[in-house]
Amino acid sequence: MKIGIILGSIREGRVNEDVAKWVKNVAENYSQELEFELVDLKTFDLPVFAEPASPAYTDDLVEKEKQRPWSEKMNSLDGYIFITPEYNHGMSSALKNGLDFVYHELNDKAAGIVSYGSAGGVRSAEQLRTVLSEFQVAHVRTHPALSLFYDWDDEGLNPSGAQKKAVETMLYQLTYWAEAMKSVREKKAEKAGDPKK
Repeated sequence: MKIGIILGSIREGRVNEDVAKWVKNVAENYSQELEFELVDLKTFDLPVFAEPASPAYTDDLVEKEKQRPWSEKMNSLDGYIFITPEYNHGMSSALKNGLDFVYHELNDKAAGIVSYGSAGGVRSAEQLRTVLSEFQVAHVRTHPALSLFYDWDDEGLNPSGAQKKAVETMLYQLTYWAEAMKSVREKKAEKAGDPKK
């Protein structure tokens, strides 16, 4: 199964990429059952979402050509780990904008969240959980929250052993939820393809 590690910031000088690469390293050393891939929002040319209707209700998007690579990438994944900063007590506008361009691509999948900020990014993570629930995403309980004051030093990102353990616990939960949600998607697809049901 493929898990996308979603970089939720596109700003200049971001530390998001460092966090994502650290999570990927921990994940690859922890699990041989899952395949991990960095998915950088910055590499997708998404405009500001200004569609007349949500992708939940229509496939007829004005910006369909620009949205397609992002849609296809998110659809190809079995689950996600969102790396989210906290900006003004919430997730970044880039991450919210990216999520607004998809819907069915995320349905019945699993996700973990790793946040960071002056207060660990916990308010961003809680906001993200609310949005993921609308996508019918099973988000796991354990949530590593990195502190800008304690998990960085003069050399850069330097998370504690407790943070590494939290990522591993999140991965343990994500592995089982991703498998379970894959089964849900398969059963739904089978039922949809059966004219007797």
